[in-house]
Amino acid sequence: MEYSAFEMISYTGSRVLEDEKIVFVGTGLPIIAAMHAQLTHAPNLYMIYEAGSLAPILDFGMPLSVGDTRAARRACYLKGLCAVFELTQRGYSDYAFIGGAQIDMHGNLCSTLEGDVYEKPNVRFPGSGGAGAMAANCEKTIVIMALERRRFVKQVDYVTSIGFGDGSPDYRERAGVMGSGPYRVITQFALFGFDEETRRMKLLEVAPGKTVDDIKGMVEFELLVAPDVKEMAIPTEEDLRLLREVVDPEGYFLKRVTR
Repeated sequence: MEYSAFEMISYTGSRVLEDEKIVFVGTGLPIIAAMHAQLTHAPNLYMIYEAGSLAPILDFGMPLSVGDTRAARRACYLKGLCAVFELTQRGYSDYAFIGGAQIDMHGNLCSTLEGDVYEKPNVRFPGSGGAGAMAANCEKTIVIMALERRRFVKQVDYVTSIGFGDGSPDYRERAGVMGSGPYRVITQFALFGFDEETRRMKLLEVAPGKTVDDIKGMVEFELLVAPDVKEMAIPTEEDLRLLREVVDPEGYFLKRVTR
């Protein structure tokens, strides 16, 4: 059965999430991945939404944004933006699940601009939203984005969401942020982690039909490769049914295309 790039990304994101964990989700594919996980292997996965809710029951359908009122439906906690970020600062979020326009080998993310001059960028992106604080305070950061060479760069043009900085062992501590930092980077063609010693991005899994060399050619920097690279699991017919008919039946996010 055929599947799209964003269906593969969402399914892989779901696989990474664990039951009985708390994940702070951003708009779009992170919500889709978390909802799929709840419907399959992680029924007790709880979501935090930036507008202020914890663990809503999404029986009115997928929220189209983190401020959608559906994200407040039957929530066990609903106290506003400052309150949920305070939860992360007290250690009550296992994962930050975010996206970005650029990422570098040390997991720093840019969602602010493309270009060398802040005042006159080539492209101006929407900015951090809550992603900067999520990456700084949640225990682990999961990044979800399309694998394209223009996105996986040697150095991001602007650090919107902190990763491992320059890769030095105490970078995050010196920067005054909490949590252990970037954990996984999820794309349609590969799943990446980070080397514990160098804090550089490492290839863990490759999609069927792609090779390690294919993936190396899709990034600007020198990519580390795990000694036991696995083939990525693909969504089953039931997974695709859940994604298409239950989670995002209107195709608000899943029917987008990559360039």
